[in-house]
Amino acid sequence: MNSQSNVMPESSLRSQGIAAVSIPPARLMYWSVRRELWENRAIYITPVAVACLFLLGFSISILHLLVKMHAAPGLDVMQQRELLGQPYEFAEDLIMGTVLLIGLFYSADALYGERRDRSILFWKSTPVSDLTTVLSKAAIPMVILPLLAFAITVLTQWIMLMMSSAVLLGSGQNVATLWSRVGIFHRWPMLLFHFLCIHGLWQSPIYAWLLLISGWARRVPILWATLPPLTIGIVEKVAFNTNYFGSMIGNRFTGGSEGAEIMGRGRAMDPTMHVGPLHFLISSGLWIGLAITAAFLAAAVRIRRCRGPI
Repeated sequence: MNSQSNVMPESSLRSQGIAAVSIPPARLMYWSVRRELWENRAIYITPVAVACLFLLGFSISILHLLVKMHAAPGLDVMQQRELLGQPYEFAEDLIMGTVLLIGLFYSADALYGERRDRSILFWKSTPVSDLTTVLSKAAIPMVILPLLAFAITVLTQWIMLMMSSAVLLGSGQNVATLWSRVGIFHRWPMLLFHFLCIHGLWQSPIYAWLLLISGWARRVPILWATLPPLTIGIVEKVAFNTNYFGSMIGNRFTGGSEGAEIMGRGRAMDPTMHVGPLHFLISSGLWIGLAITAAFLAAAVRIRRCRGPI
C-alpha cells in the first residue's frame, strides 16, 4: 500500500495562489559572505593574533619611549614625528602584510577547496548561483579583509597610544607632545583609503586570477597560479633582456607609485594629501586592472558552472 505524499507540487501551489518564495540577491550575497567567514576563521583570527603579538612586544619595549621623549626636544618637528610615529607605522605595515598573505592563500583555495572536499555538490543544490558564489568569495580579499585590517589597525594603534600615555603620565611627563607628533587621527582616513583602494581595488586582478586558477586546477592551485607569470617573466628576460611584466606584477603587489604617494602623504600629514586619492581614482592603471578583474571573475563563474568535484 503506497502512502500519499505530503509534498504538494508547485503547479498545485500556484493554482491555490501560493507563490514560490524568492530570496533577494542581496540577501543571498550577504549569507554567502557570512558562510565564507564561518568556514574560514583564519580570515579574522590571524590578523587579530598578529596584532596581539605586536602589542605584547610593544608593551615589553615601551620603556624605550621615555628615552625617545628625552631626545625629542632636540629634534625638529618632522624628526619628532618620525621618531615617535615609527612603532605605529610598523604596526600598519605588519597588519597590511598579514592580510595580503591571507588574501592570497584564501583566494588560491576558495574554489578548489569546495571541489576537493566535495562540498560543491551540496552548495550547487542550494538556490545560490555560481555568480553569487564567486562574487562572495571575491569580496573577502577585496572588501572584507581591507575593512577588517583597518579596524584592527585602528584598535591596535589606539591601545598603543593609551599604553604610551599611561607610561608618560606615570613618569610625570607631558603627553601632549606624544599625541601631537604621532598624529594617528590624521592618518586614519588615508589609511582607510589605502586599505580599500590599494589592497582592495588595485590588487583585485591578483585575487581574481587566483580565484580563476582555484576553480580550474585539479592539484596544487598555488603552483598553477605562479608558474605562468613566472614563465612569462623568465622568457621576457632571456629573449629581450627587459623586465616589464615582472615590474607590472610587482606594482600590483606594492600599490605602484600611486599607492606609495598616498601612503607617504598620509604618514607625513601633508595638507595637500587629498590630491593623491583623486589622482589614484582617475588613473588608467586602476581601471585597466578592474577590467582584467571582471574578465577573470567571469571566467571563474563559467568554470565553476562546469567543474565538479575532484
